[in-house]
Amino acid sequence: MSLRAIVLAAGQGTRMQSDIPKVLHEVAGRPLVTWAVDVVSAMNPDEIVVVVGHGAEAVRQALPEEVTIVTQPEQLGTGHAVMVALEAMGDVSGDSVLVVPGDSPLLLPGSLSALLDEHGEGVSATLLTAVVPDPTGYGRVIRYGDRVVGIVEEKDADEEQRRITEVAVSTYVFDGGALAEALREIESDNKQNEYYLTDVIGALAAPGTVRAVAAAGPSEVLGVNSHDQLAAAAAQMRRRINGRWMQAGVWMQDPERTYIDAGVTLEAGVQIYADTQISGDTTVAAGARLGPHAFVVDSSIGTDARVWYAVLRGAEVGEGAQVGPFASLRPGTVMAAGSKVGTFVETKEARIGPRSKVPHLSYMGDVTIGEDTNVGAGSITCNYDGLEKHDTLIGDRVFLGSDTMLVAPVEIGDDAYTGAGSTITKDVTPGSLAVERSQQKEMRGYAAKQKKRKPREDG
Repeated sequence: MSLRAIVLAAGQGTRMQSDIPKVLHEVAGRPLVTWAVDVVSAMNPDEIVVVVGHGAEAVRQALPEEVTIVTQPEQLGTGHAVMVALEAMGDVSGDSVLVVPGDSPLLLPGSLSALLDEHGEGVSATLLTAVVPDPTGYGRVIRYGDRVVGIVEEKDADEEQRRITEVAVSTYVFDGGALAEALREIESDNKQNEYYLTDVIGALAAPGTVRAVAAAGPSEVLGVNSHDQLAAAAAQMRRRINGRWMQAGVWMQDPERTYIDAGVTLEAGVQIYADTQISGDTTVAAGARLGPHAFVVDSSIGTDARVWYAVLRGAEVGEGAQVGPFASLRPGTVMAAGSKVGTFVETKEARIGPRSKVPHLSYMGDVTIGEDTNVGAGSITCNYDGLEKHDTLIGDRVFLGSDTMLVAPVEIGDDAYTGAGSTITKDVTPGSLAVERSQQKEMRGYAAKQKKRKPREDG
């Protein structure tokens, strides 16, 4: 028997009040719909069909190539969405059809496996359910004894039915032939004027067998229909991610204030202090210490490096290098082993050699710095002439005096020095001292003369 899968991702999510399609809102750095596709993929289905609608083109771009994408031009309910998917699938007689929502990022493979295991020979449908303290917004599972006889959507439920705390969570396995036949029977005579997939359960329960499997817990089946639910799902996912990393040997000062996206890779022995955010394609090697207050995106951080009170975007920090406090590393920054970017320093397209330091109050952009070089406080590479960017080359063992302005393109040779307050516009030969400074003048008695001046009357 083949397994076919449908992911429902066509809804607008009106309660989000956002121009972004609901299933493209992110949890742990990934769109909601990609979490759904991943958990379905873990079941090794023969086919995955994703139904898109609102913001269809944007949703398409977020989906992997191996899925089949179909468009629901009018969002006429979940039942109609499955009709559209089945039309694309063709004949599903004899197949099992797994249906999951595209807005439930916390669904676990174990629950889907249990659902598939329960769905045996002769079973028309098996649904995932959960008992929740507040069932508001969910369809209520209607039972006759232990037998599931239907699902009632909240807007169509009476007061007694609304008190039921066992809810359906839009996750099902159907016998393909029974599903196709039942979909032809359901109608849209409800308060939403939509074709409910939940009505299929009632249609199948009378002549056939419907089973239910309980989810691991209410948090697993949390759907996202509003920003507060998105935040709750993100918090739960963060706990999962942080828990896995701590079990793998990563130390966290405060997991509740540590934000690690799904694409991040950490080695055992990493230490993360509070209020640190790590996202994108970031890797952190053993012994590195991040935070407090580090914001790291698409960067690599080497063994025993130290990053704190800093922003890193597309940067590479070498072994034992130091970043911060209050540093900003922009894309293209590469720090070699033992180098330092210190307090109130910004870098961009900067290659900083081994053991070289940019300790204070400097901007280094479009620059290559050799090894064992020291950049004095307040120094700047003047790399932009208003039309083009130009490169600066600084050699090995260079000592830049404080407040040195390097007007690119310019090259500072090995072992060279610059005087404090100099504006360097020409190349400096190796081993030389370059000073560009006006002669200091002193006007003696100036303070006394100022005191003798008659104050100007107001008005």
